Amino acid sequence: MSEDKTVWSEEKIQDIKNRIMESLEQVIDPELGIDIVNLGLVYEVNVFNGGYCEVKITLTTMGCPLADVITEDILEAMSHVPEITETDVKLVWYPAWDTSRMSRYARIALGIR
Repeated sequence: MSEDKTVWSEEKIQDIKNRIMESLEQVIDPELGIDIVNLGLVYEVNVFNGGYCEVKITLTTMGCPLADVITEDILEAMSHVPEITETDVKLVWYPAWDTSRMSRYARIALGIR
């Protein structure tokens, strides 16, 4: 097995991150029917040379029973970004999620002012 020694430029990493975020917009929160990006659940995306990606997310509530479903959907979405060979989804609780993290689109769709 040969190890990829390619070093990506900052521009390339930013391009990959943008495509990751586009891919994550396909991951829908099953309870709310809005994607996790517009809900503000994606806190951080880190991309490393060699194709490793770390996605830090939170959930709307700590006891959300759909964490596994959302994680699986994230891993599926990441499979559509060819540069990414391994993804680690990390669930974080700080800072706590609230409706201020939602996009204008999500607020309108859910009727929140």
